[in-house]
Amino acid sequence: MVETGTSTGAATGTGTDTDWRAWQESWDRQQEWYMPDREERFRVMLDMVEATVGAEPRVLDLACGTGSITDRLLRRFPNATSTGVDLDPALLTIARGYFAGDERVSFVTADLLDPAWPAALPHTSYDAVLTATALHWLHSEPLTTLYGQVATLVRDGGVFMNADHMKDGSTPRVNAAERAHRHAAMDRARAAGALDWADWWELAAQDPELAGPTAERFRIYGEHADRDTPSTEWHARTLREAGFDEARTVWSSPSDALVLALK
Repeated sequence: MVETGTSTGAATGTGTDTDWRAWQESWDRQQEWYMPDREERFRVMLDMVEATVGAEPRVLDLACGTGSITDRLLRRFPNATSTGVDLDPALLTIARGYFAGDERVSFVTADLLDPAWPAALPHTSYDAVLTATALHWLHSEPLTTLYGQVATLVRDGGVFMNADHMKDGSTPRVNAAERAHRHAAMDRARAAGALDWADWWELAAQDPELAGPTAERFRIYGEHADRDTPSTEWHARTLREAGFDEARTVWSSPSDALVLALK
């Protein structure tokens, strides 16, 4: 399933009084409840964009959601451009509303499991392809296929980065201790009023502009369920096998990592 479109409200049916900035910020806060170091991974990601391809990149925001990466990209690099691609109709509605009128941004509705999805993009190559906390929805086999497709979209000298849950299965005691510590902090934040995933989607379903797209996204995806979370070594090796010259971790927390691959 593919559909192209710019970020203008008129083109996407988002020309309403809905406060899209508030929804964008609400999504960020909900995600930070799970990942308190979320901004740090974005900072390192953009540092490495500048280090590898400069301050005016053409970027593909892969599985873009509400456009969190694009938002930070354009605030740091005003001359950058971004194409966001996703299948989630609710998150894309927020993204299109939030970026309405910004000619640096366009969005494509596409299923990354559809082999034809790259054909819907406005460009055949990108300086950087960036993604965060999204590809864990895919099992290892379709993710391997996706990495091969991404390798054809990144120009020679360009970069791909994936920040996501990447577990080291060889350290179960460390993993258990980290998880217990993180969840204790999450419980405290929850008691203070933080929204979790289910709370956030319940609110979205009550918004007149998001109710329909939210119902559609649950028809497409169902409830959230983590899939594979292979190690950083698996990601780096698979990216090299897909056609990247170099790949390694450039940032990590006890549970997540940012893997960079250079074409």
